[in-house]
Amino acid sequence: MNTKPEILAPAGDYDKLVAAIQYGADAVYLGGEEFSMRVACDNFSDDQLKKGIDFAKENGRKIYIAANVIMKNENIDIIADFANKIYNYGADAVIVSDIGAFDVIKRNVPNLDIHISTQANTNNYASANMWHKLGASRVVLSREMTYDEVKKVREKTDKDLELELFVHGAMCVSYSGRCLLSSFMTGREANRGACAQPCRWKYYLMEEKRPGEYMPVFENDSGSYFFNSKDLCLIEFLPEIVDAGVSSLKIEGRVKSEYYVANTVKAYRQELDRYFENPDKYVFDKSQLEELGKVSHRVYSYGFWHGAPTNDGQIYNSSAYIRDYEVVGVVKECDDDGNAIILQKNKFSVGETVEIMQPFGKTLSYKIDNMKDERDREIDCAPHGKMLVKIKLPCKVDENSMIRKEKIVD
Repeated sequence: MNTKPEILAPAGDYDKLVAAIQYGADAVYLGGEEFSMRVACDNFSDDQLKKGIDFAKENGRKIYIAANVIMKNENIDIIADFANKIYNYGADAVIVSDIGAFDVIKRNVPNLDIHISTQANTNNYASANMWHKLGASRVVLSREMTYDEVKKVREKTDKDLELELFVHGAMCVSYSGRCLLSSFMTGREANRGACAQPCRWKYYLMEEKRPGEYMPVFENDSGSYFFNSKDLCLIEFLPEIVDAGVSSLKIEGRVKSEYYVANTVKAYRQELDRYFENPDKYVFDKSQLEELGKVSHRVYSYGFWHGAPTNDGQIYNSSAYIRDYEVVGVVKECDDDGNAIILQKNKFSVGETVEIMQPFGKTLSYKIDNMKDERDREIDCAPHGKMLVKIKLPCKVDENSMIRKEKIVD
C-alpha cells in the first residue's frame, strides 16, 4: 500500500498556524514578509517566523516557507540571505518557482530542501524529473492535472521525489495563477502576490464596430462572472489520490480565516485517517461535505481531477462567497464539568443554538441557556469583541474548540 500522505495546511498568520496544527495538519506552509505570493494576508515577521517554526517543532510538525513570486533582480540579490535565515530558524523547506532563485539557494544553502511551486507549472514527468535532477526534493503539481496524469508522473519519476497536490480551495482562471488581468487592470501584479482577483468581477462585451454598445453576457439579470472559477474539493477521492502516489495533500487558503483552516484540516484529517485504518472497507463519510459547506467558500467542483471542466467549472450568476455560518467564540478553558471560558468573536445570546467544533472530538449542538461575564454577573448576550464569557457546557470540550452559529437570513 502507498505511504500515507501528509495533510498540508495554509497559514496567513501565527494564530492560523496554531489552528492548523491543533486541528491535525502534518505540515504548514506560510510566507515571510519577503517573496510571498500572498500579500493580502498578514504574513510572518522574522520574530513570528521563528515563533511559528518553534511551535511546529514542539508538536512534531513541518514548516515550508513560500518564496514563489516571479523574481526580479532585486529579489535575486537577497534570496540567499533569506534562505539562510529560514534554514537557521529551522524551516523544513523553501518553496520557489524561479529557476534562478532555485540555483542561488541550492548553491548557498545546500542543506535546505527546495519544493517547486505550482507557479512553475509542472504538468509532466519530464519536468518533474528535471527539477529532481537539479536537486528539488518535491514538486507541487499544477492544479490542472487529472488523476491519470498525476499517476503517470508518479510512475515515471524517482520515488524519492515527493509529489504535492492541491486538493481543496480556490481555483484560478489562468494556468496555476499565471494571470495578467490584475496587473493590466489594476496595476497589482498577481504573480508578485498582490492579485486583485478581477476574474471575480462582472463583465460586459463590446463588439469592435459597435463602440459604446455594452452587451451583458448573462442569461438573467444577476450579471455574468464568466472568468469566475468554482472552488476545488477532492475529499471524496482520497483513495484515488493515495493510489496516484501523492506525498502531500495541499489545502489552499493563506488569506482565509482561522476557522476555515481548522474546519478543512479536520475534515481531510478525519477522512484520510479513516481510509488508512481499513482501506478495503472504507466508505466516504458524506457528512464531511456538509461540514466543508459551513466555511466561507464558492460552489465546489472536482476541478480537473476527472478531466478538464466544461462550463460547469465556472460560476456565472455571482462572485460572492457562500457564508452560512460564523464563528462566535473560541473555548480558552474548559474543566471536567463543562465550565468554559469563551473568547467572543461575534455576538451571540442566551437561547441561541450553536455548534461546538472540537479539534479532536465530535461536533456538538448546544442551546445556550446561561452566560456570565468575567465578574460572574449574569448576562443575556455577548456583544463586545474579544470579551471573555463564562458558559456551562453539557460536557468538557477541547481547548480551542470553535463555537459557530448559522446565520439568519432576513
